[in-house]
Amino acid sequence: MSLPGPVPIPVVFDVNVLVRAIAVGESPYRSWPSPPPTSGNPDAECLGVINDAAEFALWLSPHILTNTGRVLGDVVGTPKDEIDEYIAILVEMADASGGGLTDPPQAVGDCPDWEDNRILDLTLAVGAFMIVCGDADLTTMSPWRGRPIIEPAQFAGLVDASRRTSRRRR
Repeated sequence: MSLPGPVPIPVVFDVNVLVRAIAVGESPYRSWPSPPPTSGNPDAECLGVINDAAEFALWLSPHILTNTGRVLGDVVGTPKDEIDEYIAILVEMADASGGGLTDPPQAVGDCPDWEDNRILDLTLAVGAFMIVCGDADLTTMSPWRGRPIIEPAQFAGLVDASRRTSRRRR
């Protein structure tokens, strides 16, 4: 009988992380970088951590995916077929990481920004350990109900440091 491996830690990424992961630099979603920082795009490096499916399980909601697609289309000007492909990739990555897609009830009103409360709803519903975002409305609430809310560069740096420490102990 083999023992199960470590359980991935549930995390939630804000819409801005998912948008900047492909809107900054050269199409990094074709090959996600993973720490140590390799792309100069900490948002893409956060998705690289999820793509590794090692330590963290990404959780998404229809609300997050809809808004990611809306911002990519309306603000960034990404073609619809590329948005659809990216959304499908995000869902696949979330599933493969041990997370997934869920539609939590609207239960949180802690933030003045309605959109940010939907991020908090998802965090609460899945028991996420942390939120990764670059939104000042959320980061200023850290820790929210005991959960850290950290910037993408900080998340990628912490994962890199943790992996380096783990390799040295072997």
